[in-house]
Amino acid sequence: MNLRDRQRAETRLAVQTHAIRLFTDVGYDATTVADVAAAAGVSAMTVYRHFPTKEDLVLYDEYDPVTASAVAAAPPGPLPARIGHALSETAAHGSSSEKAFLLARLRLMISVPALRARHLDSQYATADAIVAALGCPPEEEFRVRATAMACLGAAHVALLRWAETDGEADLAELIRETLTSVFERGS
Repeated sequence: MNLRDRQRAETRLAVQTHAIRLFTDVGYDATTVADVAAAAGVSAMTVYRHFPTKEDLVLYDEYDPVTASAVAAAPPGPLPARIGHALSETAAHGSSSEKAFLLARLRLMISVPALRARHLDSQYATADAIVAALGCPPEEEFRVRATAMACLGAAHVALLRWAETDGEADLAELIRETLTSVFERGS
């Protein structure tokens, strides 16, 4: 990563960190993008350059390419197992500060209706990244996308349980447990 990319990433993280703090302390609806910009010491235009919408201030993360790469690199096997392994491994590698930040973001996603609705778009983007990373032929795309969305839905249930435990439960284990419930125990 060159200096410019590193500076952009640092600015993006600083802006998002201030946004999450303000949304948590003041309220999502009561906080404007101008408030976030002022807290971060940047212009509103800078905020919009990094986060095209207010919702993106909460929803943006870099998990999609990491998860998609992990799925593509996973050893051959059943697709649900490959995706599940990638999701649980991604969850297992975060530092305690990254997990605290994820928990704060997740609490906002749960409590703010506009964010709950946009979170579904985020899951579609993750599924798109997985489909692209696997480079599957068009005739397989439907099956891969359906499997990815089922795995992501199960992972979302694990995230909700994790939030209920204030981040005390082992997130990777919760993801494995929900995926086992969906794919190995059947209906």
